[in-house]
Amino acid sequence: MSTIHLSAVSALLASTLMLSTSIPTTAIADSQLIAPDESLTRSRHRVENVDGINIAYREAGDPANETIVLLHGFPTSSHMFRDLIPVLAEDYHVLAPDYPGYGRSDAPALADFDYSFATFAELMNGFLEAKGEDRYALYLMDYGAPVGFRVFAENPDRVTGFVIQNGNAYEEGLREFWDPLKTYWANPTSENGNALRPTFEYEVTQWQYSHGVPEHSLELVSPDDAIHAQFGMDRPGNRDIQLQMFLDYGTNVPLYADWQKLFREHQPPALVVWGVGDHIFPVEGASPYARDLDTIETHLLDTGHFALETHRDFIAAEIIDFIASEVIE
Repeated sequence: MSTIHLSAVSALLASTLMLSTSIPTTAIADSQLIAPDESLTRSRHRVENVDGINIAYREAGDPANETIVLLHGFPTSSHMFRDLIPVLAEDYHVLAPDYPGYGRSDAPALADFDYSFATFAELMNGFLEAKGEDRYALYLMDYGAPVGFRVFAENPDRVTGFVIQNGNAYEEGLREFWDPLKTYWANPTSENGNALRPTFEYEVTQWQYSHGVPEHSLELVSPDDAIHAQFGMDRPGNRDIQLQMFLDYGTNVPLYADWQKLFREHQPPALVVWGVGDHIFPVEGASPYARDLDTIETHLLDTGHFALETHRDFIAAEIIDFIASEVIE
């Protein structure tokens, strides 16, 4: 039966192909064809090879405008910015890359690649150079904060400003959620690592999107988000990659003082938008930025970790105003 079924399908496909190729293209006048949408606010899904790694990214907006680079968090990708990009692209040039092991970027085997925040930052610097970008604002969320602050540390004069959304650079922002990770940093045994592996299960991914979101706002959080993120998590070898990134997150904490010193020295303007219901990066991490940055605007949002899901319109409007008033010279 299966052979007959496959033969029938093959015959159907063959006949369909013959039919489609038999229609003369000249039968359709150019005036009858509706061209694809070429609006600059639509994301283009592109790939840039950086040091042998294919970095997938979304790009929208006029490259002649001020550039803002959107750096995603765990366990997602540039997909988290899909609704923000077209709004920002009305006024600005937007780039949203995926790190290796996330989204559509290459995901080399753990044994063949240095999965670390230092490597991610190096690749992001290489990506921006390949794109010809030497002046840009950074949107930093979750993992995007240590990646972006490392980018800033390498080329502080290129960064025109920060949008910081639930991204940490202060000890105050690492509370009880981080205790098991701190144990792993101090003693990276298999036992301590395995204790963190439940974090990679679908139920926890769902929790990251829903926790701290008011019940009346949960309908704004797309169920597709967790499904999309989990698809990447479940690729062969990816959980080992994510465990390595959990371990390497510990290398960021000793750099906090260096980053804070750079904040004070270079004084990039900053817009802080923070979901107060976030258990991963709690609200205690938001206020310390004001100690080191003179030009800062902070908004606390009634939502959780992925604030864009419930506050896209508010955050977009604040970014547009912030860049226009504080970043563009």
